[in-house]
Amino acid sequence: MIAIELTFPAGRFHATPWGRHVNEAAVEWPPSPWRLLRALVATWKRKADDLADDATMQRILTALAEPPEFSLPPATFSHTRHYMPWFKKGPGDKTLVFDAFVALGKHAPIQVVWPDVALTQADRKLLAKLLPLLGTLGRAESWCEGRLLTESEAIGKTNCHPLNGNSENKDVVRVLGVDADTAFANDQFSRLAKKQPKKGDPKYERTPYSAYDPDWHLCMETLWLHDQRLSMPPGAKWLDYARDKNALALPVSKLQRRSQPRMQVARFALDSTVFPLITDTLRVAENARFNLMGIHGRLTEVNGERGKSRAFSGKESDGTPLKGHTHCYFLPTDEDGDGRLDHLTLYAKGGFSQEELRAIDKLREIKSRDRTESGHPLRVILLGVGVQDEFKPGPLRKTHNWVSATPFVSPRLPPTSGRNKPRSQEARLAFAEAQIQIELERWIERNEHAFSVADVGIELLVDNDGNPRRRCPLTQTFKERSIQFRRFRQKRGDNGGHRPAAFFHLTFPEPVSGPIALGHSSHFGLGLFIPVT
Repeated sequence: MIAIELTFPAGRFHATPWGRHVNEAAVEWPPSPWRLLRALVATWKRKADDLADDATMQRILTALAEPPEFSLPPATFSHTRHYMPWFKKGPGDKTLVFDAFVALGKHAPIQVVWPDVALTQADRKLLAKLLPLLGTLGRAESWCEGRLLTESEAIGKTNCHPLNGNSENKDVVRVLGVDADTAFANDQFSRLAKKQPKKGDPKYERTPYSAYDPDWHLCMETLWLHDQRLSMPPGAKWLDYARDKNALALPVSKLQRRSQPRMQVARFALDSTVFPLITDTLRVAENARFNLMGIHGRLTEVNGERGKSRAFSGKESDGTPLKGHTHCYFLPTDEDGDGRLDHLTLYAKGGFSQEELRAIDKLREIKSRDRTESGHPLRVILLGVGVQDEFKPGPLRKTHNWVSATPFVSPRLPPTSGRNKPRSQEARLAFAEAQIQIELERWIERNEHAFSVADVGIELLVDNDGNPRRRCPLTQTFKERSIQFRRFRQKRGDNGGHRPAAFFHLTFPEPVSGPIALGHSSHFGLGLFIPVT
């Protein structure tokens, strides 16, 4: 027995039956054996030409030319309509085009079974390697994944069989099959090839046409068949199948998509003639938030009142701050080590709403007054949106060692009087080191790690003169001082620049996933740690 499983990740199978016009909105169900074998040949020649020679592939396909049985999952017929201009009628024409398809579950398998056909072990291995490369079956948008099943994996009962005379309570459907005796032959010729006439020679001469590799009838293109005025492909034959009457009767509500996880990450690449310095991280992050909140407000405006984004603003609709740090982090990063920002990562543990995702998709430029005045706009290119586990670049990797990309700014102000007031640079750095331990403890608790802050190695990064400096993980050299970074936010009364700031190297007892951003203005890129790989 041979059994193949086919799934359609998009939940759609697009295929027009042979002999029907594409605009008739007719669908092919089950998939025709002719279509399946041609798809296998195309996959073999385009993706795995070295997997088998012509003789081996012909032997496998000859075995699969026998009419198979099908196990069809619950499905329904559906279509979309498009009004498209037709060049013959002029640009003002809007011709109605139907796009019909079979709608089925994204993970609902079709099983194609040949109960009385056997392959050698070597041929089964070859077919098992070929099927996962299939890609599509039917039209280009009909994405398909295939695999070879073992006998234990195959469903014992099939519900669509070659017609054997009994069609009670069945629909009889006709699909195009393969005639093994002629499908691999080559007795077709091209049109007459014109030849310069000579005395005594015929004016025209018939020459073999070998445009296909392999040169089988199975591989002939539809346009060539139309050119030859052939109503039926050579090597094909009609097969009648008995299909359950309710094979396409599944209610559409049963095919609605399952709830998807909320997207948590959006990654942008920055583009400008002059890229912003890493010391401008806070300014770039704030401007990105400002632009996204503006786009979101315009998209959700109703009767002159703009909607408010929980993820972007970090507040409820009544202005109450959100708790748990589940709202969005705006994290500009320098990922090539040249000291200039080249990427922007948005991360919201609680996920983005559909309106927020629309705003992210519409962001094209991070506008700011200084960029406008300089004449160097900061454009952004959306690289992808997904859940946290799908993104590993930049600050989202998983590793033991993390180093400060931007200074950690203490969330608390040190005492301004009394004996606990830090009166030296060393005392201010010691205060910052005590604060990062508190912030790390909270971060470990939020992310439900099994270790404690006592298990984390915390190294203060200072140069030979005792100044807190950023250490570049690529060159292992000290770079900017913490005082060079912008630490005042663009809001009245912010005192981030007066708080102790320092750089650290963190060593965790086990690999942890980012992002790690701690301290004051951590949602705007300060206190950001990047992995040391």
